[in-house]
Amino acid sequence: MVTDTEWKAIIENNPSYDDQFRYAVKTIKIFCRPSCPSRPPKRENITVYYDFTEPEKDGFRPCKRCQPNGKPVDDTLWVEEIDTILQEQYAENLTLKELAYLAHGSESHLRHVFKKVTQKTPSQRLLDIRLTAAKKALLPSDKTIS
Repeated sequence: MVTDTEWKAIIENNPSYDDQFRYAVKTIKIFCRPSCPSRPPKRENITVYYDFTEPEKDGFRPCKRCQPNGKPVDDTLWVEEIDTILQEQYAENLTLKELAYLAHGSESHLRHVFKKVTQKTPSQRLLDIRLTAAKKALLPSDKTIS
């Protein structure tokens, strides 16, 4: 459970706690420094770590924005995560802004890196995923395209 002090440090992006703990967000499998400028997650989705090696051992990826390990996140790994988000949430009204929030990066950097690695924009990839899902749903049925 997140204490009131930890929660306050997270929502205020307080850098004085950066050398004390990291927090992980269960829903997006990312961990951050308390000073991370990303939008604060829901309190109930947070796990706090005082051993900085534990979040990765528990399957969390370092945040692209605040780089809690002090080094950049590999672009290919980040693009795989973005693609997973697209595949899991293709039916929702997923904007670039929301995708950037979920992947802990800026919109422009996310779009640039995604296109560099995949030769497609996130919007193009999302359309491909949606068309594939529609085809899969239509082929075994008597439904029309409309």
